[in-house]
Amino acid sequence: MKNMKVSIAGVELKNPVMTASGTFGSGEEFSAFLDLSRLGAVVTKGVAATPWPGNPTPRVAETASGMLNAIGLQNPGIDTFIKRDIPFLKQFDTRIIVNVCGKTAAEYCQVVERLSECPVDLLEINVSCPNVKHGGIAFGQDPVQLQRITQEVKKAARQPVIMKLSPNVTDITEMAKAAEAGGADAVSLINTLTGMKIDIYRRTFALANRTGGLSGPCIKPVAVRMVYQAVRAVNIPVIGMGGIACAEDALEFLMAGASAVSVGTANFHDPAATVKILEGLERFMEEQQVERITDLIRVVE
Repeated sequence: MKNMKVSIAGVELKNPVMTASGTFGSGEEFSAFLDLSRLGAVVTKGVAATPWPGNPTPRVAETASGMLNAIGLQNPGIDTFIKRDIPFLKQFDTRIIVNVCGKTAAEYCQVVERLSECPVDLLEINVSCPNVKHGGIAFGQDPVQLQRITQEVKKAARQPVIMKLSPNVTDITEMAKAAEAGGADAVSLINTLTGMKIDIYRRTFALANRTGGLSGPCIKPVAVRMVYQAVRAVNIPVIGMGGIACAEDALEFLMAGASAVSVGTANFHDPAATVKILEGLERFMEEQQVERITDLIRVVE
């Protein structure tokens, strides 16, 4: 049996394959198609202090080799999440990573404090939310704001903190360093790229929000490059994501230096994508006579 274990901020995962926030809910709808216990971790959909209705429809559009979404982080709020979703996930032998969103530092910290006594393993902080107190710019697009929100969340957190970085910046290494300086235990990247689609027959925007987050195979080369850069800029673990659809894709991220990978958009066309990717990693290790998955991490320089 090959050793698939990896460690993120002192938390051991049985393997490096996890879900990406926003694409898997909290796992219940996917549990009919795969055994969640096979996964290294389930990363939940973003959770806020109060329920968020999300953006008006239409809010999803297909693109070449990907999709645009402007869901707007619709979620039921932390009260429902604690009551309903955590007990469901605790049935499975997998790590639980809760994605946290908010519009102010206080909102982030409120959720983090509520989760401090809950049986969850790691927190992933979505800094692509608009900071309403600073003109709507996302926390993750300003290194000063990113360092500050990281510091505030770390003060409130009992679990290790992963800062999820936005690719919509000039220099991803600057943002990774800001998260590390703020005390982050790990970073994850990339979140979606900002994009737009126009319906030429209706002569209007395909999304009611006009712009949306681009995800899927089309963004993978950008994601691999940014993960490669971030790994070499910081001394904390990096979780890679962005367009992973098969084991070969996951291996690119691992070889670039990611300690684990998250699978997102692929779940929409194949609910069992994560397990198939894990099985593909296991086959690759057998074929290549690799004993430990960690032996493949950061093999390119």
